[in-house]
Amino acid sequence: MIIERVVGQNIRRIRLERGISQEALAYDAEIDRSYLGSLERGEKNPTVRLLARIAEVLDCEMPDLVTESAKPVPRNLPRGRKRKT
Repeated sequence: MIIERVVGQNIRRIRLERGISQEALAYDAEIDRSYLGSLERGEKNPTVRLLARIAEVLDCEMPDLVTESAKPVPRNLPRGRKRKT
C-alpha cells in the first residue's frame, strides 16, 4: 500500500461522490488547485493539518481519507459550469 495513492484516491472518490469540483475543494481548503490535483494523483504527501482541512470541507472523518477503500472512484463530474434556468 502506498499511502499517498490511497489518500489521493479517497479524496477524489469522496469529492466526486459529493459533486464537488477540484476548484471548489481547493478554494474551501485554502490550497492551490494544482496541488490538490497532485494530491489526488498520489504525487504529494499532505500534512495531517491539511488532511484535517480537506476532511472538514468534504464533511468526512480523517480515517475515511487514509483507509484503503474497496469502493470504485466514480466518473468525472460533468464539464463546464452549470447554467441556471
